[in-house]
Amino acid sequence: MPESATSPASRRRRIAGVVVSASSVQVGAAFGATVFPLVGPFGVAAMRQLVSAITLLAIARPPLRRIGLRRLTPALLLGVVLVGMNTSLYAAVERIGLGLAVTIEFLGPLTVALLTRSGRGPRWRDAACGALALAGVVALTVPADPGAGGRRADPLGLVLAVGAAVLWAAYILLNQRAGALPGVTGTAVAGLTGTVLTLPFLVAILLGLPRGDLPHVLLIGGVTGVLSSALPYSLDLVILRTLPRSLFGMLQSAHPVAAAVFGLLVLGQHLDGLQVAGIVAVCAANVLAVAVHRGS
Repeated sequence: MPESATSPASRRRRIAGVVVSASSVQVGAAFGATVFPLVGPFGVAAMRQLVSAITLLAIARPPLRRIGLRRLTPALLLGVVLVGMNTSLYAAVERIGLGLAVTIEFLGPLTVALLTRSGRGPRWRDAACGALALAGVVALTVPADPGAGGRRADPLGLVLAVGAAVLWAAYILLNQRAGALPGVTGTAVAGLTGTVLTLPFLVAILLGLPRGDLPHVLLIGGVTGVLSSALPYSLDLVILRTLPRSLFGMLQSAHPVAAAVFGLLVLGQHLDGLQVAGIVAVCAANVLAVAVHRGS
């Protein structure tokens, strides 16, 4: 007998898929940050789009003419949003670090989670989850002591991270609409759109690299594109077809935690005690959100 999309086992798999998606995005972002000195944040974002488009178009092979422009519009807009979101985030990461940038960016899906709740249970429970997650975000945004290896908050970096948060919220809303297209067509079209917008600039950036650096940059770009775009965006698109948007938004709290972990492991970006407490608070909010929606 086929398993119901609303069964506990099915929901657990979808929740696990969100966590895998978040971890994949952040480990890819950490590796991408290692080539910022060579191609800059925009160059890494553009490589992500290119790899994502090539991978997903090869898998989906979408019949674009039969689908029509009207049905493709959400996916096209999603491609524009992805370019802005990734570029803003990477520019913020360059200035304030991966953990801090992604944590501020998390305000986007957190807002979606709080504004789009669909259950019948008391709204105060969602407010409590949101308040706990927000407390964790505030703790994480406190800059580490520069003398202990931290970095001071950069005003422009903070603004860029907030911009990424707004675009992340738009990503969730558009991705759910693009999910109406068959398979991973929506993600493939979004990747193609982003590639069309960024490819001319990417070519110019790569042509300006020393020949000895080009293979390394392309390798990191490929890894970042698969881990941070092709794999997680496809997972998100499929998951959003059946998982409530509010729960999906709250589960994005896995992103700042994963960013802090991989920022430390890959980039050597340390967090102080208060910021670690923030991670614990965000994790607790994530667990409570799952429990709240399970009972809704």
